[in-house]
Amino acid sequence: MMETLSKPELNLLHTGKKLKTLQVSALGGMIMPLHHATSETVIVVQEGLAVLKMPNKDHVLGKGVSFIIPALIDHSLEVKTNFKAIAIMALDSEIEFLKK
Repeated sequence: MMETLSKPELNLLHTGKKLKTLQVSALGGMIMPLHHATSETVIVVQEGLAVLKMPNKDHVLGKGVSFIIPALIDHSLEVKTNFKAIAIMALDSEIEFLKK
């Protein structure tokens, strides 16, 4: 399978007084470009398999796994199979993609 550099779909699901949730969807073979969030983010995987590539260690994210990504830590996501997750973050948090 050929890998493609592509941003996954990010859709706002809900907002509260302090938090928001986003639906993250990506197709198998995609590589999410290097990025970070401006606040700590909780990822809860609903389906699929991906490898979260962080500076010091890679983490396998599969269905049912949750993971906390620290604020401002650059990372990318290598999607192995069609992937869906919920991202939970501060209401004013932004996802910033880095330019090479």
